[in-house]
Amino acid sequence: MEWMFSPKSVKSFFLACKDTPAVAKIHALLIVSGYINTGNCNTQLIASYSRTGDIELAHKVFDRIPKKRVDAWNAMLIAYSRKDSPGEVINLYHELNSEGIRPDSSTFTVALKACTSMMNLELGEEIRKQAIEYGYEHDVFVGSSLLNLYAKCGKMNDALKVFEKMPRRDVVSWTTMITGFAQSGRGDEAIDIYRLMQKEGMKGDRIVILGLIQACANVNDTKLGLSVHGYLIRSHLLPMDVVIQTSLVDMHTKTGNIELAARVFKSIHYKTIVAWSALISGYAQNGFAINAFDLLVEMQSFGFKPDTTSIVGILLASSQIGSLKLSKSLHGYVIRTLALNQILGTTLIDTYSKCGSLPYARNVFDEIPLKDTVMWNTMIASYGSHGHGNEALLVFHNMLESKSKPDHTTFASLLSALSHAGLVEEGRLCFKLMVHEYNINPTDKHYACMADLLARGGHVEEAYNLIGSMKTEPGLAFWVALLSGCHNHGKFSIGEMVTKKILELNPDDNSGIYALISNFYAKAKKWDEVADVRNKMKRSGTKKLPGNSVVEVNGKLHAFLMEDKSHFQYQEILKILKILDFEMTSTDVTITTIHTSYENEVKGR
Repeated sequence: MEWMFSPKSVKSFFLACKDTPAVAKIHALLIVSGYINTGNCNTQLIASYSRTGDIELAHKVFDRIPKKRVDAWNAMLIAYSRKDSPGEVINLYHELNSEGIRPDSSTFTVALKACTSMMNLELGEEIRKQAIEYGYEHDVFVGSSLLNLYAKCGKMNDALKVFEKMPRRDVVSWTTMITGFAQSGRGDEAIDIYRLMQKEGMKGDRIVILGLIQACANVNDTKLGLSVHGYLIRSHLLPMDVVIQTSLVDMHTKTGNIELAARVFKSIHYKTIVAWSALISGYAQNGFAINAFDLLVEMQSFGFKPDTTSIVGILLASSQIGSLKLSKSLHGYVIRTLALNQILGTTLIDTYSKCGSLPYARNVFDEIPLKDTVMWNTMIASYGSHGHGNEALLVFHNMLESKSKPDHTTFASLLSALSHAGLVEEGRLCFKLMVHEYNINPTDKHYACMADLLARGGHVEEAYNLIGSMKTEPGLAFWVALLSGCHNHGKFSIGEMVTKKILELNPDDNSGIYALISNFYAKAKKWDEVADVRNKMKRSGTKKLPGNSVVEVNGKLHAFLMEDKSHFQYQEILKILKILDFEMTSTDVTITTIHTSYENEVKGR
């Protein structure tokens, strides 16, 4: 009988059990034979009941163990962890400590995993300290769990410190660091970790490659993205499944290689809604609105219903062409089919604003009870882009009353709104509030907004003096805003210094900036400099892009370029314009005559 209940044979019996009744039979045999409390039979029972999904029976076995060793505690911790019950894991962990049981590597690993699931960094730090006290600071499994905790909580600097101290790093540790940096938007560091991993002879798995692809998308590096894609094809490391292909589509769209993204998409044999949505969003983000619409129609023809991601992408495309009718249709689809959450609500506010309908944008804003910071910022920016500075300021005050905390984007949007409305004093107060009340260090964008605000209002010297409070050299946007103010208010001495700074920064092919410089010199009657700027534009091939507008009539979009005569109704439009011009001129003459007559009459009295 003893050979039958050796540790090796008991383990093989339990592994052969496929369901709870089978485990129960072995359990009964162990009880009647008297071997239930020998060796690790109880630990095997807990694990087996847990594996077949009966956590209650597992806990009953655990409760009846007279003297529980750490392996029994670990089996119960693992059982709750597999059941996705992190709260139970933590409760049991505290109970283990109160019983005076010495935890081991498995104990700390499972407890830290529970903290990660609960996003409880504070408790994780306490468990980490205890692990160090018990000598597990350099344990690879504890280290991997700790890395995962820090990565999921966005504490990548802390994760890096742990990673660098690990004497041995397994593929899980490398994967956690790469994906953690990628998901935190620190693509460069994710790529550096991957290169170090290759140098140490470690081969990446599927998760590593997905993290690397995401990192390339984050750093917006076309060359690197192509390199990674080529590496995947050449190395044959992984099968090109739909998940990897979809990630490649997303990466290529974010690095601006939309044609290659479309080719990868076409090569996917079994397309998912995620793949369709990735390319729709990609087309929209790269300004190919019509392609996004066509792809949405094609997706629906294959039986796929648009989800949140694809609707966000198509709303972006709708805002690019300024189609209010289409935006309303998409809004209706959201109400009928999807829940109007913060993401869709924020996108609709932005879309309606860009389509010129602030009332619709405000209605959506008011419909959503729980507003996050991004939504508040979008509403402030929407009012700002339409020149409604006072309304933007009122939304900001409402935001503060709701206990929502403004961030750097809030103040950038607000300062821009106040600038467009000419509310200089309010802008000064908001800038001080940002720095002194909310301890937000001004960025280039904030300083550029302040320069624009002050320079527009004629306070060019004050705008120029902002440079003294800046910790870094002003960026191009700051100097351009300042030059615009110099041009508008005739501040030629400051303007000349500013112009030299702009030219030193090499504004590339930005025709608008060169046109501003040329106009400034023209206003200052510096004709030689005007000629130099225009010659520079000619040599570099820079051309001023013509002004354009899009008008929606009966659901159709009509584009008009400056000096463009290609519209099929050009002659009819010209006739109407002449009639309007005549009527306006006649009205002007009439008004002038009336005004003159009235003045003469007053003088006569």
